[in-house]
Amino acid sequence: MRHFILVYFFFLGFLAFSQKTDYQALNLNKALTENANAVVRVDEMVVELSALNSMNIRHKRAVTVLNEKGNAYATVYVGYDKGRKVKNIQAVVYDASGKECDKIKEKEFKDVSAVDGSTLYSDSRYKYYHYTPIEYPYTIELTYETTTKNTGEIPSVWRFLDDFRVSTEKSSLSINYARPDLKPAVKEKNLEGIVYSKDDNDKGFSFEARNIPALKEESMSPSFKEIAPQIMVRPVNFQYEGYDAKIDTWKDLGLWMSGNLLKGRDELLPATKEKVKTLVKDANNDLEKAKIIYKYVQENTRYISVQVGIGGIQPINAIEVDRLKYGDCKGLSNYTKALLNSVGVEAYYVHVEAGREKVDFEEEFPDLAQGNHVILAVPYEGKYHWIDCTSQVHPFGFIGDFTDDRKVLVIKPDGGEIVRTVAYTNEQNYQLTQGSYALRTDGSINGNVTIRTRGIQYDNHFTLAQRPEDKIQEHYKNYWHNINNLKVKTYRFQNDDSAVEFTEEVSVDASHYASKSGERLLFAANAFNNFDYIPDRYYDRKLPFEIQRGFLDEDEFSIEIPDGYGVESMPEAMTVENKFGYYRIDFTFSEGKIFLQRKFLVKKGTYPNSDYTAYRDFMKEVSKNDSAKIVIKPIL
Repeated sequence: MRHFILVYFFFLGFLAFSQKTDYQALNLNKALTENANAVVRVDEMVVELSALNSMNIRHKRAVTVLNEKGNAYATVYVGYDKGRKVKNIQAVVYDASGKECDKIKEKEFKDVSAVDGSTLYSDSRYKYYHYTPIEYPYTIELTYETTTKNTGEIPSVWRFLDDFRVSTEKSSLSINYARPDLKPAVKEKNLEGIVYSKDDNDKGFSFEARNIPALKEESMSPSFKEIAPQIMVRPVNFQYEGYDAKIDTWKDLGLWMSGNLLKGRDELLPATKEKVKTLVKDANNDLEKAKIIYKYVQENTRYISVQVGIGGIQPINAIEVDRLKYGDCKGLSNYTKALLNSVGVEAYYVHVEAGREKVDFEEEFPDLAQGNHVILAVPYEGKYHWIDCTSQVHPFGFIGDFTDDRKVLVIKPDGGEIVRTVAYTNEQNYQLTQGSYALRTDGSINGNVTIRTRGIQYDNHFTLAQRPEDKIQEHYKNYWHNINNLKVKTYRFQNDDSAVEFTEEVSVDASHYASKSGERLLFAANAFNNFDYIPDRYYDRKLPFEIQRGFLDEDEFSIEIPDGYGVESMPEAMTVENKFGYYRIDFTFSEGKIFLQRKFLVKKGTYPNSDYTAYRDFMKEVSKNDSAKIVIKPIL
């Protein structure tokens, strides 16, 4: 009976993949082409779980590319490694009328290493074919099959939409299992508003959706990963790299990870242990030891990026990373953890969904596949100090906007727990700009500016110290784009790692900053932190908007006007305060100098689409007042 069931499932999957599809693109439903760069014509995946250590996946995907921007969604690419085999890979290209014009067989795919020059990841590879379109629209169909013993690698997220500006004609996921205990857990997310069907029985389940129009991106909308209609899937009983698992909670997952995938991976050679013990011999406490070890790793290793989905979730052992001095995020984090443990400092391995857009782990859905990056948490005096071991420049305990303020999985020997990483919010993301400049009668200026940054604003500035001269000049011309003909004469940087504060001291001059009207000179007093960003206007905004990270800017400027000149007109002081933040700007004139004081606070928050116009009006008010002109003229 068991064999009959598997044959039956395979037959159903074969029928689904064998149905002929009309890929003509000229008469596509306008609801699918509106606001779209590409249309996913069909995206079908059939997963067969025949045993705890046997999974087969068949995937067919066809995308009609409408323009050049849509090419990114027609990628012909499949990754594999020692635990996952790829076969029956093929691609077919169709023209606008749906006529087949090219067929790419398996032997025509390039088979390359996922990491150039790496022996640690020699088994991490991918097959790909780069298609160069002759004309638009065109359709490309990819089919392939993968097999693996690692049933923990079941596809964890099935999105019915790929991205903003990509629509879907048909999308389906089917997961079949030979025994009830192999059934994965499923979570439906953001399916409101789309038409879909589902079937669930004792042999498997399936979801199918059709004719989903593209979402048009809107300024400050939440991460697409957070709002996309999707099915989340996680294995409950599975095998990974020969280790059996039964996962019902995050605690279970942490126990299984620490007791299996991480166990024994943190061993080091005696000589290495002795070396790091010597490094920390004068440290007064565990936190000082951790800082020394982190700096050692930064100075003595390099990061190797491994393609997403390739290379598995088990880290390379610490001895190999120590020998070769490089690794991916898993390898470097495990290595650093091993070094810390060897000097008596506790550290925890952490899975995180990294990226500038914040994405939380699903707290009620303990899933092996959540997360795309690994960092470390060092507990000390009741607080976690977070470190990213792939960074060679970030100070100890500062993780910036790549992994800040999101729910992550901290893996401890006694189990896993969901914890939120450090948040840099509002006033913590601070910038103080102090400057003085002299205005000449020809409209030119020369002056000096000091900028101090902390928090995420520090993260946006401190790498200037590592850039070459031409890139530094380019940065300031872009940063002060409101100043025509800018010349940076000198600059000096100070990076205070312990305070996590970066200081820039810059001297500049520029011709024709002020415009002339007869004998009068007109200019914006706020030369060095002029906010001119106004969010896009939407007459019918659909999506909520999110201020992911607030900030506080404070500015103090003095402007020396030419001898014999006085102020004819100067903007009034202005204060605006609302749910989004606070803005105040004030001007005074005394003894030939104009003084400007400014404070601009933006608050983190998620807001309904109905608030967007009010937020945009706030930004417009800030921009208008920052650019308000002062008029000076000769005194008779």
